[in-house]
Amino acid sequence: MFDTSLRRALAALAFDRAWITPDRLTIAGLVLGLGSAATAAAQLWWVSLALWLVSRVFDGFDGSLARLRRERADAADGETGHSEAGGFLDIVADFTVDGFTVFGVGVGATAGFDAPWWPFVLVLVGYYLNGGAFLAFSSIAERTNRQIDDGRSLSFLGRIAAGTETIIVHSLWLIFPFVAWQIAVVWAVFVGISAVQRMFAGYRALR
Repeated sequence: MFDTSLRRALAALAFDRAWITPDRLTIAGLVLGLGSAATAAAQLWWVSLALWLVSRVFDGFDGSLARLRRERADAADGETGHSEAGGFLDIVADFTVDGFTVFGVGVGATAGFDAPWWPFVLVLVGYYLNGGAFLAFSSIAERTNRQIDDGRSLSFLGRIAAGTETIIVHSLWLIFPFVAWQIAVVWAVFVGISAVQRMFAGYRALR
């Protein structure tokens, strides 16, 4: 969402406190994201939107804070107190929040606006395919020493449907829940294209 250097500066300004750790930011983002899913299912759309956006702020800065502290510890030849477990937690939290948010919006939209279920199921299938593609690539790339080193815990094959686009789309169907299923249809197409792109890119990179 932001330039890496800007995100790191903002992380230092807003979150670099002794009692705040990257893992705590991740867990806070997870809890707020699940709250967003629950309130969407209850058709509390504006509450859900607020929880969603705050959760994504925390999610956006946990990695930046971890890298900031890692660099500071390296400069001081010390320990960061942050392991790859934090990266694992971040990935699990992202998948959990994204999936439950789609589910929550689907419940709320079908109950409140008589929307069909299948567009939301298509989005979830698309997320499943994308997740499978980049997790498989990351695992094999690690074993064959072909990692994409962008500072993240996994080798990430970025395509047209990535983090920023996900935040925007999930916000849109909370702002306009009466057309959430139409937004989901369009989003499912983009997520599907992204999955195909990741499959081809991963295959070419590993050949």
